[in-house]
Amino acid sequence: MASAFYCEDLTCPVCLTIFTDPVNLLCGHSFCRGCITAVLSTQPQCPQCRTAVPTDVACLPTSHILKSLAEKAKETEKRKKEKAEVYRNIVLFTSLHSSDTELCPEHEEKLKLFCVTDQQLACIICRDGERHEGHKFKPIKEAAASLRLELEKGMENLCGDIPATESLANTQREEITKTKEKSQQLTTQIHRQVEEMHQFLRKREDEIVNELRNREKDAVEKMTVSLNAIETALCESRELERKLKSVVNIEDPEKFLKSWAEGNSTVTQEHLFRPRANHFKVVNTSLSLGPYESHLQFFMWKEMLQVIQPRAELLSLKSNSTDITVSDDGRSLLCTLKIQDQDTHPLFLFTSGQHYWEIEVGHIDYWELGIKDNFMKYDKQEYAICSSNITTKVVVGARPRKIGIHLNCTSKTLSFYDADNMTHIHTVSPSVMSVPLSAYFNISATAPDPNPLTVCWY
Repeated sequence: MASAFYCEDLTCPVCLTIFTDPVNLLCGHSFCRGCITAVLSTQPQCPQCRTAVPTDVACLPTSHILKSLAEKAKETEKRKKEKAEVYRNIVLFTSLHSSDTELCPEHEEKLKLFCVTDQQLACIICRDGERHEGHKFKPIKEAAASLRLELEKGMENLCGDIPATESLANTQREEITKTKEKSQQLTTQIHRQVEEMHQFLRKREDEIVNELRNREKDAVEKMTVSLNAIETALCESRELERKLKSVVNIEDPEKFLKSWAEGNSTVTQEHLFRPRANHFKVVNTSLSLGPYESHLQFFMWKEMLQVIQPRAELLSLKSNSTDITVSDDGRSLLCTLKIQDQDTHPLFLFTSGQHYWEIEVGHIDYWELGIKDNFMKYDKQEYAICSSNITTKVVVGARPRKIGIHLNCTSKTLSFYDADNMTHIHTVSPSVMSVPLSAYFNISATAPDPNPLTVCWY
């Protein structure tokens, strides 16, 4: 009875159903937003008290208290309907089954028993037969009452479980949406960062090509000047040769001298017949771009490395052992005596975000790299991941010269890479990762080792 009054108070006077997106008018009456919008489109007054109200219902805020109560009332009504439907099905099934199997089809006796073992109706003769030997039986009414109680109890549990399952489904849908949004975000980020590298490479390509063209232009100009001088001299020599041939063929001495004297009165024969080829030299400008000609990709990669952000962390090292020498620049460690379990730490601490650094291990026989209590270890022949006092052996291909370490403080993961080719080695998710975190190093040797452990700076 109380439930009926409860639902009555949450019923819209227009549609006579439980509120959907309820709003309160200034007069105090409540309606579904859709219902009052439709009413006000024809008459701008409250359907109950006829008080004039503004037609713009969109500006009215949703009554969250009524909305919450209405949703709870709808859920209660839904559960009642589901329970009533299950109960009706049980009654219908029982009545149909009872009418269809009133007599045993095998013995034509009334079906008064229910075989609990086989879960089927039976008669007295069936109970004593060999097929039901040792089975448990109950009277039909008792079995039906017991089953009805079990089903009602199961239905109650089901009604309570459905909202919890729906909540899980909604949460999972939200996670799927978040994952898709994150994937789209990362895709955009990848395109943007790769495009920045493309722009840098295209810019450097244009600059280097322009430099090559300028050098080509200068070289061609110098060679063109030389070629013009050579061709001018060649034309003059050919003209002299033609004139000499025409003069030499004159037999008359007087005409011969007169013909030769014309235009050559001030030029000596020694100057006129001097060799010209010896006065010229072919200009051979060697066109070269220096290292860009032979190591273009490497030099451009080194240049691009300077504009890439973020780059590997520039860690500075310090040691708590007198048997470990630290270089002046804080990048390298060197074993000078036999040491055991001596660790070193960088000055840089990590508290949040993602960080990456690379360590050149070279040919050191024993090293540990990572963060405190979570690190990768190499002991002459074997590689292992040590985390929370658990050691896991890992298989690494060729012996890495550099180890890359990626720390994600947000997702609490620590990953190791062969930094020579960026091959992933292993990722560990420490159960405990308390900030601030610092990089961890440990080297050991049985004798002074000339191979240093070096932090890579780019």
